[in-house]
This record gives sequence, structure tokens and C-alpha cells, in this order.
Amino acid sequence: MGTSFIDIASNQRTMHNNPMRTTVTLDQEVYELAYLYSKGRGVTLGKAISELVRKGNEAHRSESISPRLMRAPNGMLIARPQGRVITNEMVKAALEEDED
Repeated sequence: MGTSFIDIASNQRTMHNNPMRTTVTLDQEVYELAYLYSKGRGVTLGKAISELVRKGNEAHRSESISPRLMRAPNGMLIARPQGRVITNEMVKAALEEDED
């Protein structure tokens, strides 16, 4: 019996490591910006859009949302450390004082 399309497809890798082709709809001014950027840098329109998106993401990640918040290395927002650090030893000592 022959190999079916499903058998072949199930053996293929489902992860894409290469650039993917897709169709997107851009606002006219966004297209013009990306087009001019691509011509100025001497790259394809797709590469230009990829670069611009990455630059926008980096700028977003680096901007300070609030003086009390910061971004962790994984991109999550966390509270900035402030005030005194309380150690395990300090907690144990306070609990022992309460027991007395």
C-alpha cells in the first residue's frame, strides 16, 4: 500500500526557522515609511518591516512605564526595589521576639 499525504505531512517538522511569507494590509503612510526605509537601507520591504518592528519593540521594552515599575530581563513588568531589604534572619528574629 502506498504512502498517503497524511503520513508524509505528519513526518514533517512543524516548526518554522526560516522567514515566512504572509500577506498583510498596511496603512498607506506605514507602507510609504517602510518602503522609503527599505530603499534607504538597500534591503527588501520584508526585511525593512522586520527591522522596524524589532526597533519598535526594543524602544517599547526600554521605556519606563512608571518610576515604580521596571521591566525584568524577560520583559515582564515588576515593581522596582525600594526601601530596606528584609532577610530571612530578620524575620526569624522578629518571630522569636513575638514568642517571648
